[in-house]
Amino acid sequence: MSDDLPPCGIYRTVKKIGTLEEGRLVYFHNHGNPGPGVYFPERWNANRCTFSEKGMTLPGTWDTSALKPLPAEGFYRVAKKFVCCSKKCVTFEPEMLIQLGYNGAGKALLFVPELAGSSINVPEKGTPVDDDAFASIVKLTLPEREVRHDLSLPRGLVVH
Repeated sequence: MSDDLPPCGIYRTVKKIGTLEEGRLVYFHNHGNPGPGVYFPERWNANRCTFSEKGMTLPGTWDTSALKPLPAEGFYRVAKKFVCCSKKCVTFEPEMLIQLGYNGAGKALLFVPELAGSSINVPEKGTPVDDDAFASIVKLTLPEREVRHDLSLPRGLVVH
């Protein structure tokens, strides 16, 4: 086992690690019992991945370069103009608000929010982009709150 483990976070496997094939989105956890391991996507909600609570411990010896670190999912702004890929299907302009997410293969997807009346809507379909795009985006701090769907009615309200 390598004593120099990468930090906990989101990664793409770029080489096979034991029975784990390359080209997978994983969350790497560098400590715990019985040891370091990877956790796989379980579902996506609002373009963000939720990883399974059950993971796979890594073999005693493995090449840490098999994990490519990925920027955190979330909201970013475009700092410098760039195109999605060599096909140049989509251009991202400076100061655009974007949401970064990933597919199950660890491919980056950018979602472009739209202003709709008094709310901002984020589409469920994103544009795949090359890893070069990471150098042109800057993480934003956006306060989050838990959404509670409380269906109880206020006291004194009678519904017929």
